[in-house]
Amino acid sequence: MFAQIKTVIERSRDTLLSDAIGAMALMVILVVGLHLPSFS
Repeated sequence: MFAQIKTVIERSRDTLLSDAIGAMALMVILVVGLHLPSFS
């Protein structure tokens, strides 16, 4: 299983950074969305 994960990371090295940025952006949107009701 570790070998498969390593292979996937090696194959997708080009898009790995943009995927990580996208995942962080989704987390920020989720956190902000959950805190919006407390602002009103």
